[in-house]
Amino acid sequence: MTVRGFIAGATTALLLAGFASPLAAQDGGRKRPGDTPSAEETRPAKPLPGAIKQRVKPPPDVGAGDFLPVPDRWRLVEAIGVMESIFDPYNRNPLKGDRPVYGKDWFVNVAVISDTVFEPRSFPIPVGVQTTNKPSSLNLFGDADQWVFNENLILALALIKGDTAFRPPDVEFRLTPVLNFNRAMVEEERILYADPTKGTARSDHHVGLQEAFLDVHLRNVSPRYDFDSIRVGIQPFSSDFRGFLFQDNQLGVRLFGDRDNNIFQYNLAWFRRMEKDTNSGLNHASKRLRKDDVFIANLYWQDMPQLGFQSQVTAIYNRNREGDDFFFNENDFIERPASFGSERGRNYDVGYIGYSGDGHFGRLNLTTSAYYAFGSDRNGVFSDTASDIQAGFVAAEASIDFDAFRLRGSLVYASGDDDPYDNTAKGFDAIFENPQIAGSDTSFWIRQAIPLIGGGGVALSPRNGMLPSLRTSKEHGQSSFDNPGLHMIGVGFDWDILPQLRLSGNANYLEFDDTAVLEIARNQSDIDREIGTDLSAALIWRPFFSQNVVVRLSAAALFAGSGFRDLYDEQNGDDDVFYTLLGNLILTY
Repeated sequence: MTVRGFIAGATTALLLAGFASPLAAQDGGRKRPGDTPSAEETRPAKPLPGAIKQRVKPPPDVGAGDFLPVPDRWRLVEAIGVMESIFDPYNRNPLKGDRPVYGKDWFVNVAVISDTVFEPRSFPIPVGVQTTNKPSSLNLFGDADQWVFNENLILALALIKGDTAFRPPDVEFRLTPVLNFNRAMVEEERILYADPTKGTARSDHHVGLQEAFLDVHLRNVSPRYDFDSIRVGIQPFSSDFRGFLFQDNQLGVRLFGDRDNNIFQYNLAWFRRMEKDTNSGLNHASKRLRKDDVFIANLYWQDMPQLGFQSQVTAIYNRNREGDDFFFNENDFIERPASFGSERGRNYDVGYIGYSGDGHFGRLNLTTSAYYAFGSDRNGVFSDTASDIQAGFVAAEASIDFDAFRLRGSLVYASGDDDPYDNTAKGFDAIFENPQIAGSDTSFWIRQAIPLIGGGGVALSPRNGMLPSLRTSKEHGQSSFDNPGLHMIGVGFDWDILPQLRLSGNANYLEFDDTAVLEIARNQSDIDREIGTDLSAALIWRPFFSQNVVVRLSAAALFAGSGFRDLYDEQNGDDDVFYTLLGNLILTY
């Protein structure tokens, strides 16, 4: 036997005979031979702080072979003392889909949202045609100051069948009514109402139906729950990642699903547009449907062209047959046909083909969209013959993160019409835009509706939109492809000062693509292309680190450029700065 074998055998024999130190067995045998352990070392280890409090009480001893009956697996937690409350949205709550309310797989999800806005603002408005509040006001433009209060109480109700933790729901019913109250005050007559005797203040309320649909899961097509579903009713839809072309809640039918482990997602949809409430912008369910149809087909491709970036191709057809309509809004202003140009009813067919992308290339975040519009407008705005639609749009926003600071850059191009009489409409217009770019509704230009004044009853740009489309309104008006187009370049930042506090800022430079349409509409020559510089900032506070309470304060100002001054030079004694302030409180249950 070798020396090594003898030592190993002797050690084993000692351990088996019980000569090994108990302390050595406890601490891995790290004690030196002959060392005497201290009293501290031999004392039993104490449990970690809070371990006793967090310890779950053991179930009662029911004996061998017995068991405790429970109604279903969703109530197992009740046996260990975890209870629920309908007043607590953060923890276990049957109104938040945490357990079935009927059978084994019917769940309810309820959300209540209060969205409150207070907004002082100023932008060019006209002196009333029939009368004015100030008899000495002989100019075309009146006092620009005004303020708006708006309250939306949103009740979202969903009834869902199926275990949605791992697969799409089998059936979903959703109903979302919105109760609105709004009040507006201005300084001039005939701004809020067509009738100047109704004064300079208006209070209004409306109940809008923003969602009312049935979603049915048709089938699974793979073991990983690739599926086909159909949704029928009033439902939200966005044609791209940032709402550049069509983002709205409309009545329609949508077939959708995914393939190849969610690598591909598709939508096939048809929408018949609903009329909107004039003052709230919500759906007006009691009005007859518009003769305006939107047909959509799109395909999303995950990780294309590289991992972390999603591509989308879209084809949309908008068919409008409102040429015979005479529609006045709830304030008695005419919306269709627009009191602009030839003032005739219009029917049009326009197709959109587009590409959109969203994701990142390394540290660079990128969102982009490009569309080409083509088709026919039966009656041109400035000509008696049909016009061919040929217009383009490109938008992109890139950003990069530096810890808690994000730096953004934005670019937008929308083509304008260079000759309103050549039977080719080159001004790009959307169906119903809601753009999320360049500060979105914090920006003055995007948030405010600026009337053209002196060129017909149309807006230079719509509220919550950025295209200078020269339509009566985004809610009631028709798309208009005789417009000046837009160039916008901007920089911005998002800075998370604290986990619950964010500061955002934006600086955007804007100009028209071509002013030929404006010169004809205003019967005014040599209108410059420069709109001006839009500066905005917003402070967003989430005191509970969640979206349940959100407070937003923002301010924006438009420093008029030479083109804007050409259009509104008489405003308030050549005042070149217009502003908007915003206070917004969102409470969510």
